[in-house]
Amino acid sequence: MVFRHLSAVSKVAMVERIRSQIAARLRRLLPARAARRFARHQKGAAAVEFALVAVPFLALTFAIIETALVFFAGQTLESAASEAGRLIMTGQAQSGGFSQADFKTAVCNSLAGGLFDCTSGVYVNVTTYASFGAVNNTPPVANGQLNTTNLNYTPGGPNCIVSVQLFYQWPIYVSLLGDSLSNLNGGYRLLVATSVFRNEPYGPAAC
Repeated sequence: MVFRHLSAVSKVAMVERIRSQIAARLRRLLPARAARRFARHQKGAAAVEFALVAVPFLALTFAIIETALVFFAGQTLESAASEAGRLIMTGQAQSGGFSQADFKTAVCNSLAGGLFDCTSGVYVNVTTYASFGAVNNTPPVANGQLNTTNLNYTPGGPNCIVSVQLFYQWPIYVSLLGDSLSNLNGGYRLLVATSVFRNEPYGPAAC
């Protein structure tokens, strides 16, 4: 009887030991199975991936668009300087008695299209020089600001060497990785268009 009783106790202990081992293994397996099930779950993956790349993608897109606009605006300003400069080079501005405001109006006519705020944003500087080597095209910028107090309008006469400069402060809105296009205070980029030429001999007077 004792032998049979001991066998029953051993069986019960063995069963309890097996149950505890299975329970321990199940507790170890459940987190791994849950992780694998979560990894296989694809719902919302596209939204999460788009959220991760949307901000840098949009920033890069806007930076490219803004750089293209700045380049296009600079080329448009250069064309306006060349076109308006012909009025001085051929003597039309001098013969017509153009003032600085009249010449700026001619410039604004070349910039029509809404890209520029020409009335209050475009500045004109027309200077006469004795030689091409003496031409100074340095923008009048001081302490990060455009100094418009010393802008001239001297178109000169026949055979004079003239420099026509147009200035425009273009607003910059996007800065990519800390590298901004702005070169003036307040987040502006100074666009400068220059045309240097010798006036045609449209009259008897010489420079």
